[in-house]
Amino acid sequence: MDSFSTPITEADALRNLISRLAPVSPSQGLIRLGPAGDGGYLVPDDLEGIEACFSPGVGRTFGFEHDCVELGMQAFLADKSVNRPPAADEAFRFVQKYIGATTSTDFMTLDDWVATSLPQSQSDLLLQIDVEGYEYEIFLSMSDRLLKRFRIIVAEFHELPMLWSQPFFQLASRAFDKLLQSHTCVHLHPNNCLGSLVIEDLEIPHLMEFTFLRSDRIEKSTFAKQFPHPLDRDNTGKPPLPLPACWYARDDVPDGGDRVDPTGALR
Repeated sequence: MDSFSTPITEADALRNLISRLAPVSPSQGLIRLGPAGDGGYLVPDDLEGIEACFSPGVGRTFGFEHDCVELGMQAFLADKSVNRPPAADEAFRFVQKYIGATTSTDFMTLDDWVATSLPQSQSDLLLQIDVEGYEYEIFLSMSDRLLKRFRIIVAEFHELPMLWSQPFFQLASRAFDKLLQSHTCVHLHPNNCLGSLVIEDLEIPHLMEFTFLRSDRIEKSTFAKQFPHPLDRDNTGKPPLPLPACWYARDDVPDGGDRVDPTGALR
């Protein structure tokens, strides 16, 4: 606990948050989009009718976005730090802005980005987001109306051991709470480029990829028990980092704690 100079989060509050993020196995099953490594993600096999993929943060690989285009989606990319995607597909539509909590010279909110990209549309969308820590403010500033248009959300969340810091926990837990109002976690995958922090009975990886499915798309499911998933792949050549057991749904969760049931509702 000496690692934090701020007040420490109560362990029970952190356990409660983790239990509500326990992944379920949707009846649609999971498929992999993108490469067999960093930049590839598991998503529910529920992609028909999704009009577009929005992908803030331009990386070195575009396999995920390319697969989305191959499935009939439009692909929108945004990043202020690059002039253009280094290997842009002609189908990619790029804007040189960061996505954040406000719209300014260098930044644009996700609501404004979607509105200017698809001004006449109200169709379902897919969000794939890896923005080095800006994800928390992006989700908190997003309108509920837009959030519910994203049928599938794939997001890498950063600095997760900082959940032990009370100010960070207050910010991050609100972002997760907002997501869980309309979506259910269907997959978790630690990024093995960094390790984990273990305090008490909780092991928290520094980076994790979360996949959420809008809860109205979940008709029947059970809590996921198999980790890693057969389609999971390590992000780097470093030693594998399995999902710690404290992130699984377990039968020994104390009564009275909120957690997500297999239909996506809190109980």
